[in-house]
Amino acid sequence: MNLPNTITLSRLLGLPFIFALLQFPDPLYHWWAVGIFGLAAGTDWLDGYLARRLDQVTEMGKFLDPLVDKLLVLGPLLILVQWQQIPAWAVFLILARELGIAGWRINPQLSGNGLIQGANLWGKLKTITQMAAIAVLLTPLSGQVEQVGLGLFWLSLVLTLISGLIYVIPTKGEAVT
Repeated sequence: MNLPNTITLSRLLGLPFIFALLQFPDPLYHWWAVGIFGLAAGTDWLDGYLARRLDQVTEMGKFLDPLVDKLLVLGPLLILVQWQQIPAWAVFLILARELGIAGWRINPQLSGNGLIQGANLWGKLKTITQMAAIAVLLTPLSGQVEQVGLGLFWLSLVLTLISGLIYVIPTKGEAVT
């Protein structure tokens, strides 16, 4: 297990703390949860940077990184559904895309070369927008801040669907088996 993959897995350590802190109504606990979420989300950039910089990009890392991202995103989204800040159907669409594309990316017949496909630019934009939306929506602020968070959430849903379509629609001269 190399350093980038260790950092990737460390993101999961924040989830139990985020869940626990968000159970308390005190805004201070919510700020702590947002801070932990932001730190965990920041390691998504760090592990990718180190993997490329140290020439430690691995098949395991290309599999683990998006999987951990999905858990880091979907857990807080479920809390936001519970709080009735976002609709469950929208989170279902995100979950369906994530599960479908995860299977698509690791299927050697679909990837064409037997290797796990790394995330493309659209997938990265989707993840960044999802994480930004979650961070804003988890803050104990309301009014315009909440509206910004909802706008980011809807943008992330659109990017989620677009990035999913890009994986499954073949490019010119490429046949899907």
